[in-house]
Amino acid sequence: MVVKMAKVGLIRVLTTSDRDLLELHGKKVMSWFPGLEVVSRCIPDQPEGIHDDTTEQAAVPKVINLAKEFESEGFDGILVSCAGDPGVNELKDMLSIPVVGAGRTTACIALSFDLPVGVLGITDEVPVGMKAVLQDRMIAWARPEGVISTLDLMTLAGRTNTLKAADELRQKGAKVVALACTGMATIGISSLIAKETGLIVVNPLKAAAAALWAVLEQRGGN
Repeated sequence: MVVKMAKVGLIRVLTTSDRDLLELHGKKVMSWFPGLEVVSRCIPDQPEGIHDDTTEQAAVPKVINLAKEFESEGFDGILVSCAGDPGVNELKDMLSIPVVGAGRTTACIALSFDLPVGVLGITDEVPVGMKAVLQDRMIAWARPEGVISTLDLMTLAGRTNTLKAADELRQKGAKVVALACTGMATIGISSLIAKETGLIVVNPLKAAAAALWAVLEQRGGN
């Protein structure tokens, strides 16, 4: 029997001309879910990605345009690789294909453990969608020292301080850490945090990919 691959458009909110960096998230998704064929594209004019309200608001129409482009080309689903879920709510009313963001899916999985949750991100506040899902289950929030944008995560200091921030959440009573930036998937920090702290770690890219895979598998009749 020939198994049909589901074609997914992955939207990066970090503008980059580096092909390897652009395709990194898509390659990770395909390694986790071989039934997905992922094509990655980035929005324009946001070289530091999304890291505050201003950059998020600027990204929304760009994400919407790119998602519409993917749908017009016959893609089966859209994955917005950002924990802020920019444009996701708007797109659900515009497109006939499923659209998944990384924020709410991460929060939902973190919530499923029924344990105190700490959120680790790069913005001044917890993404709105994640906060709405977690509510009083979120007991602490942290941002790594010196990390302002996703680019900072890719430095040795960024990686080291991300691990330190996760341990601070553990000390505050968190049993689960919900990562609130898909840039943390870029640097592969999830397994290291779990190993060093003993915490359950929810990878936002994997969470979003799992949710989209589940929906597309059903649509494929599996």
